[in-house]
Amino acid sequence: MNQNKKILFRWLKLGLLLYCILGIGLYYLQDYILFHPEPLAKNYKYPFAQKHEEINIPYDGTTILNVVRFKTADSVPKGVVLYFHGNRKNIGWYARNAKNFTEKGYEIWMLEYPGFGKSTGKFAEMELYSYALQLYKLARVHFDPSLIIIYGKSLGTGIAAELASIRDCKYLILETPFYSMTSLVSHYFPIYPVSRILHYRFPSYDYLKSVTAPIIIFHGTDDGVVPYSNALKLKPFLKPFDEFITIPGGSHNDLNAFALYHQVLDSLLK
Repeated sequence: MNQNKKILFRWLKLGLLLYCILGIGLYYLQDYILFHPEPLAKNYKYPFAQKHEEINIPYDGTTILNVVRFKTADSVPKGVVLYFHGNRKNIGWYARNAKNFTEKGYEIWMLEYPGFGKSTGKFAEMELYSYALQLYKLARVHFDPSLIIIYGKSLGTGIAAELASIRDCKYLILETPFYSMTSLVSHYFPIYPVSRILHYRFPSYDYLKSVTAPIIIFHGTDDGVVPYSNALKLKPFLKPFDEFITIPGGSHNDLNAFALYHQVLDSLLK
């Protein structure tokens, strides 16, 4: 074997080793890569100016689901928005969006996932679906399905889509959704067999097939987290009266700053 072949072979071995190390890291560290929760002490007091209350839902021996219920100024709300947030921080980060709904007469209930904020328990895909269903059942004690809006943001869009596929609601609203978690992670790690490595699927496209309520999707063209092209793949699964709202220049966390977002949202909440 000549010197050039030895060098090439050495680089190939190094490349293969690096590939394997990164693949193993992706498998074992995927939760740390995908999710960035900020837990809070049980006695922490949220500094929200809006009228709100906390609800703790005992789910099992180790799981307590913390929900923040933002109330309206009216004694009788028009309905309720079940809000499933993204993959980072906690409700404190997403509470700024509550007034979009409370000012229009809708309560908004934000569910905290285990490990986020004050919630405890197991964080896994099937469990997240079960927690969302528990929140829906609680809402049904007070509201008819025609008064319940299911809203998902980023990670929460997969949870919201699954819930709306098995329960009736007024609208399913998805902000910056993905086709599936598998397809999204494959975008960032195209050289790996992501479908075999990933513990999470969140096949939103599949759930949309069973959603009978109107679906409204908001997505920005400059989203650097969930590419616009990934969200566009959901279009074939929308019904004729569903809407895919493209926000030119919108990124992953700033759609609330665009007039188009508020125009559409306000028309839905009238």
